[in-house]
Amino acid sequence: METTPRPSIIFVCVHNAGRSQMGAAYARVLSGDRIEVRSAGSAPADAVNLAVVEALAEDGIDIATQVPKILTNEAVEASDVVITMGCGDACPYYPGKRYEDWKLDDPAGQGVDAVRPIRDEIKARVQVLVDELLGGLRTNFTETR
Repeated sequence: METTPRPSIIFVCVHNAGRSQMGAAYARVLSGDRIEVRSAGSAPADAVNLAVVEALAEDGIDIATQVPKILTNEAVEASDVVITMGCGDACPYYPGKRYEDWKLDDPAGQGVDAVRPIRDEIKARVQVLVDELLGGLRTNFTETR
């Protein structure tokens, strides 16, 4: 029996401490094990933004143990879809990859009240992306929790 390879996504922002961590967390929850998910940053922070951890915890997602990771050419090359979230020119380009640049506010230095709308926008965009990658099979966050 032949298996179809799982699609893969990498979420990239400068520090891999906020937006890309949220994107990856929602992609994991919404896809289960049907999509391979990565996140990275061009200049990783020492830790994930605590307001981001709190905002995701409100939605039932625990990322407290996540650690920001450095963006590598290998991680981009191994991904089908590259979602950039403010990393500018630091993201390597490989032909044949799908690239999307999501213009989102940066949660760095913000409290949880300011992070919630960013979280909600990322969740909505990830929902659309996951649905597309899974061939229109509707996944819904509220159904997966």
